[in-house]
Amino acid sequence: MTNKIQEANLAMVVSKTFSGLNVNALRYLLPLWIAPLTGVTFRCVFAAVAFWIIGYWAKPETASVKDKIYLFLLGAVGIYGYMFSYLMGLSKTTPVSAAIFTSMQPIWVFILSVFFFNEKATVMKIVGILVGLGGALLCISTQKSDDLASDAFSGNLFCLVSSVIYAVYLILSNRFLKRTGPYTLMRYTFSGAAVSSLIVMAFVGYEASLTTPPLHFWPIALLLFVLIFPTVISYLLIPTGLKYLSTTVVAIYGYLILVVASIVSFLVGQDRFSWEQLGAMLLICVGVYWVEIAENNGRERKRLHSPSIT
Repeated sequence: MTNKIQEANLAMVVSKTFSGLNVNALRYLLPLWIAPLTGVTFRCVFAAVAFWIIGYWAKPETASVKDKIYLFLLGAVGIYGYMFSYLMGLSKTTPVSAAIFTSMQPIWVFILSVFFFNEKATVMKIVGILVGLGGALLCISTQKSDDLASDAFSGNLFCLVSSVIYAVYLILSNRFLKRTGPYTLMRYTFSGAAVSSLIVMAFVGYEASLTTPPLHFWPIALLLFVLIFPTVISYLLIPTGLKYLSTTVVAIYGYLILVVASIVSFLVGQDRFSWEQLGAMLLICVGVYWVEIAENNGRERKRLHSPSIT
């Protein structure tokens, strides 16, 4: 069991590191080398094809036709909506700000669970939510547009919306994960997202200067990195972490995205240090931590008070 836990921790480190680097790679590509909506199409179509190929060699999973249709529609709206909002936002703001809003997903999951699934709201959870929202408000209200962020305000709002949409996707997809399996989930949701992306691109057109002659090595290399590692491998590693680690530990690993994206951004000049951004990071991290700790304590109390089977 110890080896499995070590593998799960390693899987989460690798997955979240790829996700952090993904922010910087995408910001390099957007919007100079590839338009946001074209980038969404690349990611969704590539992931759909990859997951169908990988799923062919995986352990067979069963799912009803109704569940497959539901997952397809969930991907068409949820995954596509998330990537649409995220890439639109990232093309206008800095990688650090985008990563700040990504780290808020556990807070949105809890808020939505309270309103729609009768989740209990404790004082500690409410305080955590308010602290996290304060961090988001600080980031949105203080960041100014400059040469690194063409429209920081709207970019941050897009990233905020993307984190809410992904939280909705996480809640809904989790209700089907156990009975359909991870490969079925990823195949049908990304297929739905791919269809949505192709329909939208048919109206807005294809825009990607990195694919027109003369070809440029670094933009193409970074696009391949985005498609293979954060888009496919990172998603494949997450179920390993969820299987052997607590949800609190998995949520804390989400901070690694923010750490990696921030370090790389400052090293390569994609962002500048500001006390306001640092304050927003700390507030959101503390808020998410409090929410997750309170959630984990609640689950532990339920486990201790539930009748045992002998």
